[in-house]
Amino acid sequence: MQKCIYLFGVIFLAACQKIEPSVRLKVGSLLTIEQINQRINKQLGTTGRAEWTNWNTEDLWSVIAQSDSLVAVGYQPTGFTGYDKWLTAVNLNHFNWRKAKEQVIRMALSNGATIITEWREEILPVLLFRLPNRAALQRLRNAPQVRYVEPMGYDRNLLKLHEESGSGCGSNTPTWDIRSGVHYSTISPATKQSWNYPGHGIPGAWNRTSGKGIKVFVIDTGCSWGQDNLSVSFNSGASFGRSLERIVTLPQNSFLGLPIGSAETSHDACGHGTSMAGVVAAPRSTDGNTVGIAYNCDLITCRAASDVFLDESRELKGVVDAFTNAANRSDVRIISMSMGRITSSSYLTDAIRYAYGKGKLIFCAAGTSTDWTSGWSGVIFPASLPEVQAVTGVKDLSVLTACDVCHKGAEVDFVVTMERSADGMHPLSLADAGDWPSTVGGSSVATASMAGMAALAWSRYPRLTRDQMIIRLQQYSSQYPYRSASFGWGRLNADRATW
Repeated sequence: MQKCIYLFGVIFLAACQKIEPSVRLKVGSLLTIEQINQRINKQLGTTGRAEWTNWNTEDLWSVIAQSDSLVAVGYQPTGFTGYDKWLTAVNLNHFNWRKAKEQVIRMALSNGATIITEWREEILPVLLFRLPNRAALQRLRNAPQVRYVEPMGYDRNLLKLHEESGSGCGSNTPTWDIRSGVHYSTISPATKQSWNYPGHGIPGAWNRTSGKGIKVFVIDTGCSWGQDNLSVSFNSGASFGRSLERIVTLPQNSFLGLPIGSAETSHDACGHGTSMAGVVAAPRSTDGNTVGIAYNCDLITCRAASDVFLDESRELKGVVDAFTNAANRSDVRIISMSMGRITSSSYLTDAIRYAYGKGKLIFCAAGTSTDWTSGWSGVIFPASLPEVQAVTGVKDLSVLTACDVCHKGAEVDFVVTMERSADGMHPLSLADAGDWPSTVGGSSVATASMAGMAALAWSRYPRLTRDQMIIRLQQYSSQYPYRSASFGWGRLNADRATW
């Protein structure tokens, strides 16, 4: 058995992560992982969402015990009733909120729970605990100061093939077989324009705007240190006078023996974050590489997860911190996240609602089918939230047709053409290194593309509010004024949106 880390008399998860729940906890009779997964699949089939709210305490304890036993506990003063945008107005230092927090902590600790102080939450009314037994769960769920108690890392058990996910990683290498005049055209000063840009009116929009003055916050797997166009050459060619920041909110892997609150580096070991950043903001340079849609926007790349599927507790924490970080920056207007998970999380919902209340325009990927989606094609979380603009990918056909692996549904707001029907080629982006482009598909590239086009429109009309900008994007999309049941407002025409 691996040695656990002790700090100030509190047992942290740290090196214990690899210990099986049945060994680590006295769990009694539990639902099996297979039974839990079957119930989640049933929820998805009937409601389109997998939420923990309606699970009884006995079954929810099985979920917690069969994962890493970490839970997020939302709290509130007794008798508090939420109101519109209340999360942005809460003062956690107010007596009533501090009292509620202290009551929940005492209640949890008296029932054997361990508070994860290294992951303390200072913006949202949420506490993170490791629960040792069903009694602690029951007590918390019955307390008037508790809004929810939810597992953080169960989605790891939804993986079908092997323990480590890697979803969406490892393919951001140059695509050598792209052809001039088919998959790209060369534009000044010496850069490649992806084949799908003309279909969205992007070259026309560039006659008026290039995204100048708009800061886009990309929540993903980081940014490769080997890609010059996202470092020393970010301001080159026709791209100039803009800023690039790399931050990291993903906590370190606990089983490495490091403190649970330690952060990873900002380097993208996955490749996905690099390609998303390239789609949004790659420079219009002279090196023959590809150009991003908003090639003069300011960019923040945030390493919030290790891969695209948010199945670990630390990834959930990393993404929550990314959203609150972006929310509290007055210079950020657009948040783009091409990642998601199967089960809903009230903790992440709180973070997104907090950012929404701060006026941020949020784009999230509707979903891309891989082994972990098990054939389900609905809109994944958090793109399913009403505060989010959900984006999916379609083929280059006149009739809207989802790409071969793209999810669709009533929650979709916009679509982006990202798959050539003739040969299946996807849009160009930046590879992890070098001056030859990679290609990237799925709802991921559609989301980053939509964020880039929104940056063009907002740069053209910087005085518009977030809600006014959403209306403008809708009005200049292909389905307007009618909303499709599966594809929302359709394809945006960036040329018309920037008139």
